Amino acid sequence: MTTLSKSRMTLEAVATYPSPGMAAPSAFAFSPDDTLMTYLHSSEGSLRQQLYAFDPETGHHWQLVIPPGAGDQEETLSLEEKLRRERARSLALGVTNYAWAAQRTRLLLPLGGELYVQDGAAAPLRLLVSKENGPALDPQLSPDGAWVAYVQDAELYLVSTDGGTPRQLTTGARGTGRTHGLAEYIAQEEMDRKHGFWWSPDGQWLAFTEVDETAIPIYRIVHQGSDALGDAAQEDHHYPFAGQKNARVQLGIVSSVGGDPLWLNLGDAEYLARVTWFPDGSLVAQLENRAQTELRLVRFNPQAGQGTLLLTETSDVWINLHDMLWPLRDGRFIWASERTGFRHLYLYDVAGTLLRPLTQGEWLVDALEGVDEACGLVYFSATREHPTERHLYVVPLEGGEVRGITQESGTHQVTLDHACRRFVDLHCSLDQPPTATLRSLEDGAALTPVYTDLDPRIEALGLRPPGMVEFKSRDGATLYGALYVPSEERFGPGPYPTIVYVYGGPHAQMVVHHWRMAATMRAQYLRSLGFLVFVMDNRGSARRGLAFEGAIKHNLGDLEVADQVDGVRWLVAQCLTDPARVGVYGWSYGGTMALMCLARAPETFRAAVAGAPVTHWDGYDTHYTERYMGTPQSNPQGYAISNVMAHVAAIQGKLLLVHGLIDENVHFRHTARLINALIRARKPYELLLFPDERHSPRSLADRVYMEERICNFFAENL
Repeated sequence: MTTLSKSRMTLEAVATYPSPGMAAPSAFAFSPDDTLMTYLHSSEGSLRQQLYAFDPETGHHWQLVIPPGAGDQEETLSLEEKLRRERARSLALGVTNYAWAAQRTRLLLPLGGELYVQDGAAAPLRLLVSKENGPALDPQLSPDGAWVAYVQDAELYLVSTDGGTPRQLTTGARGTGRTHGLAEYIAQEEMDRKHGFWWSPDGQWLAFTEVDETAIPIYRIVHQGSDALGDAAQEDHHYPFAGQKNARVQLGIVSSVGGDPLWLNLGDAEYLARVTWFPDGSLVAQLENRAQTELRLVRFNPQAGQGTLLLTETSDVWINLHDMLWPLRDGRFIWASERTGFRHLYLYDVAGTLLRPLTQGEWLVDALEGVDEACGLVYFSATREHPTERHLYVVPLEGGEVRGITQESGTHQVTLDHACRRFVDLHCSLDQPPTATLRSLEDGAALTPVYTDLDPRIEALGLRPPGMVEFKSRDGATLYGALYVPSEERFGPGPYPTIVYVYGGPHAQMVVHHWRMAATMRAQYLRSLGFLVFVMDNRGSARRGLAFEGAIKHNLGDLEVADQVDGVRWLVAQCLTDPARVGVYGWSYGGTMALMCLARAPETFRAAVAGAPVTHWDGYDTHYTERYMGTPQSNPQGYAISNVMAHVAAIQGKLLLVHGLIDENVHFRHTARLINALIRARKPYELLLFPDERHSPRSLADRVYMEERICNFFAENL
């Protein structure tokens, strides 16, 4: 290809997190009396966060907690903590988590495997539990703030927030391959259930899981780049491969004063999806079948093991789990369902009988943000304005018109106060970095600014947001894309060498009215070199309804590739893309898509970078894979055609494979098996390995080197 111009950006700027403009405050919360707001933030714009407080009356900000040492650091975390952070895709350091007690001005801070509490804004930080007996995992305050429950060495413990000796609450798991009170791998990674125990509203009971993984064979990961030997250089995981056995999960209830647990009858459910305590003291479990086409809500009394069915959700596509079960004080509850093809809110009576839909239409509810029972109002975020935006709305609990609250175009992430009078609006758009404003819930009017800092890197690097486009696929589906077009002044009017940045899988949306698109630094860097970069959400992507998402069921990598090809054809028709110079890159599902584009559309894609790709679906986990593909036993033809290895013979373009050797999510085995297939087919490839990286590269040096290799690969081959 023609020689590309140098970029004004450095590769270090591309690889450094947070990206320009993305170091905004996060984890907003109101104190129990709503007098203070708290949040996590890095004043220096790095990954190292601290806990801050904001007084809305005075406009004063201050650091609320001075953590001992530097707080959480990668090198000081235990393996258990590192793996939990990996499940949450968390790169933050310092203070990374905190919680207010529901009924008391008391804060809980987990730091480096130890637990600290602080009694109000002016009190000192107190050490509650040290890590001398192992890290304290998943700590949770009781509603009254009097106790903290946590898991240590596979068992559930309680400790008074006044101090004292922790008390072991469960027994029998340690040393048996079981755990009490921890969410299993599948729950953390794929079900978005991070917890394995739950306090009752009165603090008298704890529901908890017993997870038995002994029937799942061990998958060993060896730290090939480590200087250590033996056990220190390897880790064993009970990984449930598609079509194979899952962990056995039981749900028990134990009194907070101790005693034998009551084990609840979960019937033939394969998955414990969610657990929710209701105000009347009953416990509701969401139970899912293995095919993920049925979800049952079952109510339990904490003194009886048998449950009563409240409702059953079924789907011809699949069940998308969510956190929109909201119990009301009078026994009724709000529930979200996709029964119409779009997720909407519904009101049920105490027995689980549907009373009325609260929302409806060809748009979907993203989150149930809060309920003002006194005024009969339900607040929620949704896509009603446009599938690429997110806004806050309100609807009467007794039924009525939906009213919008947020006005500015873009994405609004909101946090309501307890009284449902105000909310924090973390807002951004394609051309506006995140800002935080305290607003009135009545009409969305601004009350006071919370965060308005402008990252100087945005101007220094000359970041320009991409342009949004809309077009039709070959069979008439509406698709949305984003274009990072090179400077016409520097590179001419086009057509340009083009690189498609793809994810393409379900439960994700790439093209959004959000500043993160402007802060997608690899795309910005490639644009500055003269490449046109194109991002598009093919069918199968999230937030467009079940028909759009479910079009790929039982056949992955076919329709998605066709849609991406249609995107390139549209670019060519606009005279933006040189059809002889088109590449593609992606990570995880996007890595799989990059390979599928190269293999199933070699006439369109000439080069691909595939990061941490799933190359054979029988090698990925049960809950994710079987949701979309069924099991290998029930859908052998779908598995055969959806595996990258089935299409290796058709690969004609250049290929760079990237993988971390200790990736415990998409094992390096995926890339190794693909390499065997490439060798058998005598297909050339390049390989970039990171011996000490998991699924998300964390080392800055590794990321800089990776960006350099990827950019050089495209410069050489397009």
